[in-house]
Amino acid sequence: MRVTQSMLANNFLNNLNTSYSKLAKYQEQLSSGKKINKLSDDPLSAMKGISYRRTVAQVKQYEDNFAEASTWIESTNDALDEANQVLQRIRELTVEGATDTKTPTDRQSIADEVEQLRDQLVNIANTKVNDKYIFNGTRTTEKPISGDISTFDGSTSLGMNTNPVKIELSNGIYLQVNANGANAFSDDLFKDLNHLISDLKSGTSASGFDSYLGKIDGHIDNVLSELSQAGARSNRLDLMKDRVTQQETTATKIMAGNEDVDIDKAYTDFSVASGAYIAALKVGAQVIQPTLLDFLK
Repeated sequence: MRVTQSMLANNFLNNLNTSYSKLAKYQEQLSSGKKINKLSDDPLSAMKGISYRRTVAQVKQYEDNFAEASTWIESTNDALDEANQVLQRIRELTVEGATDTKTPTDRQSIADEVEQLRDQLVNIANTKVNDKYIFNGTRTTEKPISGDISTFDGSTSLGMNTNPVKIELSNGIYLQVNANGANAFSDDLFKDLNHLISDLKSGTSASGFDSYLGKIDGHIDNVLSELSQAGARSNRLDLMKDRVTQQETTATKIMAGNEDVDIDKAYTDFSVASGAYIAALKVGAQVIQPTLLDFLK
């Protein structure tokens, strides 16, 4: 087989293009920090990368949900804790009102403070977080307690919504974040407080206040029950967040291992490819050096 100058030139150009393609590939890897810059670089790894990125994106989309759930639960904890303190103070005042030495004037002063504390409980029940009422179930845009609470006698219901508010924290996994406002701030609570205030103002005898202590203790228990459940939700939220964070870390690490370039290896490969390309140029210069004039001599 006769080897022509044209064949030598074509072989040289093919080899030169191959060397240049490798050189360009490693240069792009060093520039981008990625070993896969287009699908043709490694189709299998590229498809895996798409799957890994999807997993990371799915995890990240729940970060805002975790923040909202945390804010809701923390706000609920704070509100219920304040409600408990208010009720504890009301209990102390009720004990004072049941003391024989208290005069009608003393009981009037106690009634005034209980009124203030009752109104504070209404304010707590109407707590809003991120423009949402947290104690009215799924009716988050409606105030749980409206109107004049001082006239409430229990003959009608406050009508607080008790539906659970759930936030999705992982694919198909939801966590209830709200407390039962109708339990913590029940109709009976405000009915009993209004009756207590009325009796304090009307000069009821000391023995008449003993029955209120048991009722107030029951209302305190209701608040503590909701507070306990909120604490349990907070603990579960922390566990779920830790697990999802670990999933994100693992997925990100796998994705990086699949896509990120080994800089040391890429630099070595680039150096080798660069040397091969330069050598090919030198050899090619010798191979295709003869010109038409050389053949005509």
